[in-house]
Amino acid sequence: MKNLPSRIAKLFIGVVVAILATTIAVSAPAKKPLKIFILAGQSNMEGHAKASTFDAMALDPVTAPLLKEMRSPKAADKVWISYLFGNDITDPSVIKNGKLAIGFGAQNEPTKIGPEFTFGITMQKLTNEPILIIKTAWGGKSLHTDFRPPSSGQYEMNQYQLDKYTKQGKDIAAMKAEKAAASGVNYRLMTEYVRKVLSDIKSVYPNYDAKQGYELAGFAWLQGWNDLVDGDVYPDRQKPGGYDSYATLLAQFIRDVRKDLSAPKLPFVIGVMGVSGMQAKPNSMTYFREAMAAPANLPEFKGNVVNVLTEKFWDSRLEELVTRSFKVDRKRDELQKDANLTAAERASAVEKYRSELFTPEELAWLTGASNREYHYLGAAKILGPIGKAMAEALVELRKRNR
Repeated sequence: MKNLPSRIAKLFIGVVVAILATTIAVSAPAKKPLKIFILAGQSNMEGHAKASTFDAMALDPVTAPLLKEMRSPKAADKVWISYLFGNDITDPSVIKNGKLAIGFGAQNEPTKIGPEFTFGITMQKLTNEPILIIKTAWGGKSLHTDFRPPSSGQYEMNQYQLDKYTKQGKDIAAMKAEKAAASGVNYRLMTEYVRKVLSDIKSVYPNYDAKQGYELAGFAWLQGWNDLVDGDVYPDRQKPGGYDSYATLLAQFIRDVRKDLSAPKLPFVIGVMGVSGMQAKPNSMTYFREAMAAPANLPEFKGNVVNVLTEKFWDSRLEELVTRSFKVDRKRDELQKDANLTAAERASAVEKYRSELFTPEELAWLTGASNREYHYLGAAKILGPIGKAMAEALVELRKRNR
């Protein structure tokens, strides 16, 4: 009997260990589903901001904090991306997969970023969860034709176009056939590619655990330029309501995306066109912005579709400097015609002229641009905050709908 206390002690310890193990197993949080976000649109979703424009963000106290996050090596270490930038979802040469980094911008150029870069960084910061971004974007694509939602049918020419092209002697039948063939091509590429990735997530996200599962967590849309400038499709674009059909199409686009991806409550963010910044008076740009923002105000989309007004991130000072720099380009072209100058003399004359046009501070600020106005100046200090704002908007939508 003298061993009884030790036996009881061992039994007691075994019971305690079993209870603790059970408690730990029960209380240990289950792995959350992989959060998948879809980013789609045309050239500005592709992104034309070169990495060379990053330094200029440090000159602005508004964007300097974001730049620090963009340069942190761990800012997006839980974020992966799969990017389709071509027209064949079976062609690996037009698909780029990997951890989120610089180089997932337009045309697969290694130095460019689009909104995806800061979108992913911000999403990781706000959720601290594993994330996969599926990006499908192509330059020069419209909603009225290329991204046309299937339930809207094929594009049909309006009376203005029929009258105009008839007077020009165009082959109307051939033009109709061409439009019909182009209708919805990029919509189908987008949805088919998303489905392809979802069918084999591990191929693009190596650490994916099927037991963990996934959740389609949000959709971000940044498009509009080709619709904005198309006076044939929108003949009344200089009048209030001239872009109403864009609003109708975008609302149907949201419905169709949710249906085709079997995600009826998919949170949706619209990046409302912000090129040229705030507008002093009504014009085609303001009318287009109104149409683009309109779907979020529909009762059916209340609380699950939200606008991000990208005009808030425009940099008027940078725009003015870029416009002024065109004078340097013209000067260079003029000097090229002077056969009496050597290449070195031409280069020296150009630099002298540049120094007369800009202060050193302005030249430093000007490094923040790498493209034209319609590409948000190819500026990280514009596209960066846009991606950040889109992520923040989606996180807020998800909070509201829990």
